Amino acid sequence: MFDFIMTQEQKNLRDEARAFTKWVPKRLILDMDAEKIQFPHEYLQEAGGRNLLGIRLPKEYGGRGLGWVEDGIVAEEIGVASYSLACLWGVGADIVCEAICEFGCEELKQKVVVPLLKGETFAAEGLTEPRGGSDFFGATTYAKKDGDDWIINGQKRFIVGAEGADWFLVYAVTDPDAPPHRRMTAFMVPRTDGVESKYIYGLMGVRGGGAGRLVLRDVRVPERYALGGINGGYDVFVRMMIPERLGTAAMTLGSVRPALEIATRYTSKRKAFGLPIQMFQAVGFKVADCALLLDAARSMVYSTCLAVDSGNVHPGRIRRMVSQSKKFVTESAWEIANKCMQAVGGIGYTNVYPLERIVRDIRLSMIWVGTNEIMQLIIQNEWYKEYFKVLAKEDVRDVEQDAANAGEEEEKVYE
Repeated sequence: MFDFIMTQEQKNLRDEARAFTKWVPKRLILDMDAEKIQFPHEYLQEAGGRNLLGIRLPKEYGGRGLGWVEDGIVAEEIGVASYSLACLWGVGADIVCEAICEFGCEELKQKVVVPLLKGETFAAEGLTEPRGGSDFFGATTYAKKDGDDWIINGQKRFIVGAEGADWFLVYAVTDPDAPPHRRMTAFMVPRTDGVESKYIYGLMGVRGGGAGRLVLRDVRVPERYALGGINGGYDVFVRMMIPERLGTAAMTLGSVRPALEIATRYTSKRKAFGLPIQMFQAVGFKVADCALLLDAARSMVYSTCLAVDSGNVHPGRIRRMVSQSKKFVTESAWEIANKCMQAVGGIGYTNVYPLERIVRDIRLSMIWVGTNEIMQLIIQNEWYKEYFKVLAKEDVRDVEQDAANAGEEEEKVYE
C-alpha cells in the first residue's frame, strides 16, 4: 500500500479494513473454497456492522460519503482475505447500491440500500446470459408491460451472490425494435414468485460466493422499480462499468498481494546449496518482477481513482483509464501469482500454502465484468477518439518532423 500518499484519515480507514480482514475466520475461507458454504451471510453482516460497505455512498443511507481513492484503499485490503469475499463485498454495496442511489426512487433506497449497508440484506447484479456475456445488448431476457407493472422472463448466468441475494439488478429488453442503447431497462427485482436461483458447482476458483443461474418466470415488477426509467438501462450500464471494473482492479491488488508476501518469506528462508534461494537470480528476479508489477498496477489504480474523484476528466478518458486499470492489473496479478508459485516450487502447488487457491481465484479476474479483450477494444476506441479530438490539437512539439527526411512527403504513402 502506498501509505506515503495517504492522509491520516485514509490510513485510519485502511487500518479499519485491515482489522476486518484479520477478523475473517480461516474456517470460513476454507469452507467456501470447499463449497461447504454457498453464501457467507455472516461476513456481510460483520462488514455492515463495521460500516465498511458503501464507502462512496451517501451517509444518509448508511455509507461513508467518501471518494474513489478511499474505496480503492478499502477494496485492496478487503481482497487480501479472499477474492470470493471481495467479489461479494463489491457487488452489492459498490455496484447495485450505487445504481439505486444514482438512478432509483427513494422507496428503493430505503428498502434496499439502507438495510444492505447494515449487512441485513444482499443484492446481486444480473448481466451475463446463457447465450453470451460480452454481447450485452444481445440479451434475450425481456419484459412486457402489464398495467402499472412489467412482467419479466429470461435467464441470467454466473451471477455472483445469486444464492443469497434478496434483490437483483436485472437488465431486460423492453423495446426490441429500438437501437441497442435504447432497448433495455434495468429493473430492481425482489426475490419473489417466479424468481429462482441455482447455485453453480464446479467453479475453478472464487467459490462459496453464491454464484448461480437466475431464472425469471413471469416475474411481476412495478414500473417504479426501473432504474433510470423505462429504456434507460444503457445509462445505468455505462455508469456501473466504473465500479465493476475499477473496483475489480483495486480488490485484485489485495487478493494477489499475499502471494508476493508468501514468496518473499519463503525464498528468504528456504536454502539450497548453502544459500537462501533468494540469492539465486532465477528465483530472486522473479520476486523482484512481482514487486515491480504490483507497484505499477497499484499506481495505475490510484491514478484512475484520482481521475474519477477529480470530476473534471472527460468521460471518454475515464472509460479508457478504467479499462486500462482492469486489464493491466488483472494480467499483472495473474503473472504475479504464477511467478510466486514458481519461485516457491513444488510445495506451492499443494494446500500447505494458499498459493494454489490464489492462482485459481485470480484467473477469473481476466474474464468477469468484461473480458480483457473487451477492455482492449474500449482502450483502442477511446484512445483514437481522444487523440484526434484533443491530444493532436495540443500545442506541443511535432516530433514527427525531427526525422532527417521528414520533408519527403512523397515517401509518406497512406493509401
